[in-house]
Amino acid sequence: MTGRRVLVAGSALASLAAEPLAGATVEVVGLERLTGVGPADADLILIDADACTAQALASAVQALAACPAPPPVLMVGERLPTGVVRNLLRLERSDVLDAPFSAEHIAVAVAGLMSQTAAAAPASAPQADGASRCWAVVGAVGGSGGTTIAVEIATALCARQAKEKSVCLIDLNLADGAAAAYLGAQPSMKLGDFGAAADRIDPAMLQAFVTPVTKQLDLLAAARDPSAFDAIGREAVLKMLEVACESYDWVVIDMPRHRRAWSLEALSGCDEVLVVSELTVPALIAARALSDELEHAMASGLKPRIVLNRLASRMFGPAPSTAEAERALGCKAEGGISSDWEAAAASVNLGGPIAQHRPKSKIVKDIQQLVERLATQPARRAAQPGHASRAA
Repeated sequence: MTGRRVLVAGSALASLAAEPLAGATVEVVGLERLTGVGPADADLILIDADACTAQALASAVQALAACPAPPPVLMVGERLPTGVVRNLLRLERSDVLDAPFSAEHIAVAVAGLMSQTAAAAPASAPQADGASRCWAVVGAVGGSGGTTIAVEIATALCARQAKEKSVCLIDLNLADGAAAAYLGAQPSMKLGDFGAAADRIDPAMLQAFVTPVTKQLDLLAAARDPSAFDAIGREAVLKMLEVACESYDWVVIDMPRHRRAWSLEALSGCDEVLVVSELTVPALIAARALSDELEHAMASGLKPRIVLNRLASRMFGPAPSTAEAERALGCKAEGGISSDWEAAAASVNLGGPIAQHRPKSKIVKDIQQLVERLATQPARRAAQPGHASRAA
């Protein structure tokens, strides 16, 4: 139990459980504290039924059942309300000890619950070192469509996979990310809860943060919070990325445009960095500058690829052609994504990728071609494959 956090409802139980919980951080709480508790708050919950009323116990169990991934729960006591116990045992990980019981009985019950927690690994087996692929998408300017392209890339990768839970889309626009809204999903990532305990993030913990989107696609995204970048530490972000790369075949990161303390290390752990630009002169200038900056600043020396977004067929008008855009960039673009405002707007409003709501859109075809071209090339990740390895 060393390093574990335990919530104990009932002061008498805390003293009895002191030996079985040796090494753990024990906090004696009231039952009201169990509302909204998750894996970031505690590794185990102990409840003394004799110290609580039946009504309070029922409310506590209901609160735990409402949590997306409650910690394991052990309830002990001489007077155990049958209805409460039946509801408690419906939780994924729970046990009951009726009196008389000893510290040894508690130790055995706790060991059983914690072994269940260790076994609650993600459905997809972790990948061997270097077997996973990680791509990052970053917009050169605001509104360039980086999030849309990240969502569609993740969706196109899912179409290539037969295995469930093989692709993870991670929205690192922690203050105002839109990936969850684009997919019509509920964000549930709470990296800020870890503080300095980033090493506690493991595959089982990661799954408590995940929002399943499809059988193949999981989303890691946080609720909008203007102070998120200040509240979430560099180590927690990098550890989360490392664990994600161990747990999924493909990881797609929607990166914030402005550099953070962890940005370069996160990008250095990627196989591909895609800089998304509109076909306007300011956006093209920004894309060229950002690409050069990242290439020289990243530890891996990886050269970002520039993707031109919202290409439009034209006979007349001021918009530059692809050839003109590449002259402004001073390099070839990796690919171009056609403009289809109606398809993009409809999909955002309906919640879901364009490939789902408008599968014949030119955007879908262009993304598929881009993904096919990049996915069939050898991985370009640097010699140090992990993200957290650079956080040491």
